[in-house]
Amino acid sequence: MSTASLTAASPASTPAPMVPVIRLYVMRAAYLVIAIGMGLQVWPGIFQHGDLELAHGVTRSMLGALTLLCLLGVRYPVAMLPMLFFEFAWKSIWLLSFALPLWLGHRVDADAWDSIVACGFGVVLCLIAIPWVYTFKEYELKAGDRWR
Repeated sequence: MSTASLTAASPASTPAPMVPVIRLYVMRAAYLVIAIGMGLQVWPGIFQHGDLELAHGVTRSMLGALTLLCLLGVRYPVAMLPMLFFEFAWKSIWLLSFALPLWLGHRVDADAWDSIVACGFGVVLCLIAIPWVYTFKEYELKAGDRWR
């Protein structure tokens, strides 16, 4: 068997699935919306925070990091795809674990409603922006990295 036939048959030479250009622009727009929208809310509280509970400081720092990494997503939308996964996951978890019980208990106040709307928008944005066919091919069908 020649080297060329070995190379052609190896899984490493299989081309990665392509993300359509229009989807790349949708992803870039999503990263920008997250970076600007969340950044306008989070960064003023990072620079001027006074005394905060530890958990609030940690939350602001994590969300600040997310906004910065989403700026990288504007340039590298596919490479930063895990940021959209993270955004989708944490907002979905919050909606199911915290907002839903408030809703079912009829205890949604104005602040909770604002958070529900913002998180709901983020979940929908990620559902639209994430290239699901690419994600399935790259994260489910492709062999994982070796352990050793």
